[in-house]
Amino acid sequence: MPFLLHDRSKLHYRVIGRGSRVLLAFHGYGQSSSYYLPMEKALGEDYTIYAFDLFYHGQSHLHKHNMPLTKEFLAAFVTHFLEKQGIERFSLMGFSMGGKFALTLVEQMPQRIQELFLIAPDGIKTSFWYNIATYPGWLQQLFKRTVLKPEPFFKMLQVLSKYNLVHKSLLRFAHYQMDSTPKRLRVYRSWIGFRDLNFDIRRIVSLLNQHKVPVLMFLGEYDEIISPKRVAVFVDALEQGELVMLKTGHSHLLQEVADMLHAKRSG
Repeated sequence: MPFLLHDRSKLHYRVIGRGSRVLLAFHGYGQSSSYYLPMEKALGEDYTIYAFDLFYHGQSHLHKHNMPLTKEFLAAFVTHFLEKQGIERFSLMGFSMGGKFALTLVEQMPQRIQELFLIAPDGIKTSFWYNIATYPGWLQQLFKRTVLKPEPFFKMLQVLSKYNLVHKSLLRFAHYQMDSTPKRLRVYRSWIGFRDLNFDIRRIVSLLNQHKVPVLMFLGEYDEIISPKRVAVFVDALEQGELVMLKTGHSHLLQEVADMLHAKRSG
């Protein structure tokens, strides 16, 4: 996989497809750029997809693990990539946590965006649980200790499950992402590292409308991680927004979108 170095940080990416249009793609939490490989059949004839490993995922890393990623640094990194590739305008796709990266580029360089594809995006309406480790003080320290001593965390999950206080799919997600020390460390570093990627959604809507960017959003009807009710209102505020609902949950949504787009193209 090719990679880009900038200010001692490294951003790996893979190239998918051979179309004339450029699409920058950002995956979800716990994934890598390989999750976009199914998009080759769906979009590879029309787009050249540059799918990035997010920091703390795949082979990408920030040079300082304890420093939050700023929007300006991410924009500078991507600008450096665009200059090296000779790319002026491009489309964006972001799934789940990758939605924060896509929205950052909308905010930082809206005049260069041709289309925006959002798949159950984080960053529009974020839950308390998703951002719990970004809170200051004792709560952050508590989560840091959980990386090394997870037993209290898993006991808490058992209580939540016993009294049906949290949907089972959320509990499965938490168990899967926290069942080893490297995974827990990635959770902690991601939450701390991406805590500054927050947005004034009214401003995002205004920028997309001002620059006439078409937005296509895909949501899963059974998604408990990024609830459709929490983000669908975003599309309603767009002049060129379209919402597609799929009968699936969060984990398989990217694959389902690829299958749907491929079937649409083939048909």
